[in-house]
Amino acid sequence: MKRFFSLPIILCILFISNQCEGQNQTREKETYTYKTGDPNGIGKWYMGREIAHVMGFQGIRWLERPEREKEENTSTLLKNMNIQPEDTIADIGAGSGYHVFKMSNKATEGKIYAVDIQDEMLDAIRKKIKATGIQNISTVKGSEKSVNLSENSVDKVLMVDVYHEFNFPIELMASVKKAMRSDAKLYLIEYRGEDGDVPIKEIHKMTEKQSIKEMEAAGFKLEENIDNLPWQHCMVFVKS
Repeated sequence: MKRFFSLPIILCILFISNQCEGQNQTREKETYTYKTGDPNGIGKWYMGREIAHVMGFQGIRWLERPEREKEENTSTLLKNMNIQPEDTIADIGAGSGYHVFKMSNKATEGKIYAVDIQDEMLDAIRKKIKATGIQNISTVKGSEKSVNLSENSVDKVLMVDVYHEFNFPIELMASVKKAMRSDAKLYLIEYRGEDGDVPIKEIHKMTEKQSIKEMEAAGFKLEENIDNLPWQHCMVFVKS
């Protein structure tokens, strides 16, 4: 049987279709915007913040600098994480593995996932694994939109001075949240944007307020900001 639609119904369908298309375009504009900004930024903005360029593998020597412990007090950061022997931890943007190997000594019965998007960084970690014979570290090649971890697979997530460089923070944080177990904790470490004395370029800093705003949009809530690091926020988030 042939079906015929009256003109008013057709117009109504077209109106709804156009309205939905307009809403999608509006959401896209609200998600990411593009404009000229800081020379160290990518010209892409999220929630009023310009995204910074990713630090390349050429910065490995800086990541492994001897004075890093003094400048960042990484030993205190690990204490803040309260790592248990059986913990499964994901270091997102692990770089050369500076924190990975320190955590592996504490999660002796657990697992450390070293996630990075640069093959050169992962190769540096693999070389160190081979040299040390450590068994509880696995490297994972992530992408700009996914950490490529299994669902409900980690107890803790560590992100040190890397979130502000995510080209797709919405998509990547959705994958992080998916990988976290229901009671998992996310440790967001960022240079304090409120502190002009922190000797880091402004685009590579984040304020507590901006961090909370973006994490809440990703489905997280702040449990506490542990204020005991020299230059960085140590913000602990859980699923909201």
